[in-house]
Amino acid sequence: MSLIESSKEQNILTLTLNRPKKYNSFTEPMGLELQKELQKAAADEVRCVILNANGKAFCGGQDLPEVVERENNNDDYTLAETVRTTYNPIIRSIRSLPKPVICSVQGTAAGAGANIAFACDIVIASHEAVFVQAFRNIGLIPDSGGTFFLPRLVGMARANAMYLLDEKISAEKAVNMGLIYKAVHHEKLNEETKSIAQNLASMPTKGFGLYKKAINQSFENTLHQQLDLEAEYQTLAGKTDDYSEGVTSFLEKRQPEFKGK
Repeated sequence: MSLIESSKEQNILTLTLNRPKKYNSFTEPMGLELQKELQKAAADEVRCVILNANGKAFCGGQDLPEVVERENNNDDYTLAETVRTTYNPIIRSIRSLPKPVICSVQGTAAGAGANIAFACDIVIASHEAVFVQAFRNIGLIPDSGGTFFLPRLVGMARANAMYLLDEKISAEKAVNMGLIYKAVHHEKLNEETKSIAQNLASMPTKGFGLYKKAINQSFENTLHQQLDLEAEYQTLAGKTDDYSEGVTSFLEKRQPEFKGK
């Protein structure tokens, strides 16, 4: 059984976490498999990615028995190995992928599972979903970009409460906090996710890729550097076929037909 199910419908790639009996908690093989599938998502025929999960939970974070076994069997093992091998490449792949990644959360997202969701471009959740950091209960700090994305999404005070108080965030509260984009009724989640994905996949995805690149660099740049970068990337966007189609369709008063090129 594949730990990550992969399916492509037209130009939308869906990657599904598939350890439902273990709440989709990550083992190293599962992390490596997701990394491989995210690399495939860079193919030109893919214009949008959906990340979702089977079962009641979206992701319970790290499979703790795996790391305990490694600690018992290898005196040189440190948790940094798991973070660097399993999680960091996933976060880097999601952020560097030059196309939108939608995370569809149907149940509890805990620890690394929550932070992987927050690294995606758009997060939509069922009303049954709950987001929780859970790290404090085992004496660890947030990983998978948690210390990076949380303060930027909700501010320092909220980020502190989510970690220090192990605050459990409902989908509705997550929307109000600016933590995720949208919360919908559980039975409507798949339909709403596909609708958003279809909308994004029909748009100028080359421009989306440049947008993501600019957003990523904004975390490090000064205002002046970012303004210069916007001018540079706007030039690149202006050389795409999608820009030409967008302008032409506007002048011809018709709907554009973007190709992601």
